[in-house]
Amino acid sequence: MNFADALRTARLVAIIRGTDADASFRTVMTLAEAGVSLIEISLTGRDALHVIRRARAELGTDAWLGAGTVLTADDAQHAAEAGANLSVTPGLGAGLDTSVRLGLPVLAGVLTPSEVIAANAAGATALKLFPASVGGPDYLKALRAPFPDAPFVPVGGVDAAAARAYLAAGAVAVGVGSPLVGDAADGGDLAALRTRAADFLSVCGG
Repeated sequence: MNFADALRTARLVAIIRGTDADASFRTVMTLAEAGVSLIEISLTGRDALHVIRRARAELGTDAWLGAGTVLTADDAQHAAEAGANLSVTPGLGAGLDTSVRLGLPVLAGVLTPSEVIAANAAGATALKLFPASVGGPDYLKALRAPFPDAPFVPVGGVDAAAARAYLAAGAVAVGVGSPLVGDAADGGDLAALRTRAADFLSVCGG
């Protein structure tokens, strides 16, 4: 299954940004075991490339394991070398361009209509509406008017209630960080993470 289809099927991307590499790895594995099939590890987290390598070795080649906060050409290159098969950017630029050149599907950060047009022209696979909290579901509805078929994935301040609203407004998926991950990637409670994962999977239909 390609990334565009995986997004439409799973409708949930988990975003991990941890201060503890071992805890971040355990968070990846707990989410995968809970049934979350699209996982992003932000490069701003502690030893993120190591976490990606370790998770890839455990999850195998077919799992969707992304690198997030890909800003530069080097970020994209290092992420690919670590085993990421998805690139997530907060905006346009060299991270997006190099990821496309490397053949990685890209969830590219956009906010304005001009950025939607530019991201599509650059080869983005899907569009990360970020920070989605700026305009909320009503802004997504407005943005979909000129771009009815664009695969928008709202990210930023998405709790369970917001996830329902964004999906109802036409998002293909939502990206969720702390409302899902909590403190698990910093060494927190994995049992609580499993409970939150089940809740979000219920909301998203996973």
